Amino acid sequence: MVSMKRFVLLGLGTAALLSAAELSEVRNVYVLKMSKGLDQYLANHLTNGRVFRVVTDPKLADAVLTDQIGESFEAKLGELYPPEDLEEPEPVSPTTQAKPETPAKPETPAKPDPAKPQPPKPDAAGAEKERPATKYSNLPSETAALLGDTVNKLSSPASSSSFGRAKGVVFLVDAKSKEVIWSSYDLPKDNTSKELDRTASGIVQRIKRDLKKK
Repeated sequence: MVSMKRFVLLGLGTAALLSAAELSEVRNVYVLKMSKGLDQYLANHLTNGRVFRVVTDPKLADAVLTDQIGESFEAKLGELYPPEDLEEPEPVSPTTQAKPETPAKPETPAKPDPAKPQPPKPDAAGAEKERPATKYSNLPSETAALLGDTVNKLSSPASSSSFGRAKGVVFLVDAKSKEVIWSSYDLPKDNTSKELDRTASGIVQRIKRDLKKK
């Protein structure tokens, strides 16, 4: 039993050392927009405390500081770091470079034969009758379209989901591996500037302490 406890403590200590090592490799940080403007206070304390360099270009950042992870954060990372920017283009040899293709001449549409009967064109009245019946069929067309569009928007899980955001939690995510290398929880008591500044100061102080653990 004693040996098992020593093994668990040894594993936790090793994980903490690995996390501190990853944190020590961070130099430049890109701060994403956060709730209540907490990102502005964090950028201020990180800069004045000379903990990290806060950059405005995400491509220069070693890590991203955010207050949420999940689908919306992954989509934002895809915008900041497109896959094509990570892949180096292969050099094209001058001898194998493809020659530009000659554009094909547009085909002249065939003229209708006046001797053959032409199919009748559908009129607006016929198209209106062929529409499938819905629960809004007895309403005017403009009202039915508006209600149907609203129902479709509300039924979309992506538009109404709040997954991925937890108040008071801040994550530091590695820009290359996309792994969370550090996190902290500190919920502001209110939304005043003084309280948000205090919260940001506490978060930065924890980063400093964890950097010293290296």
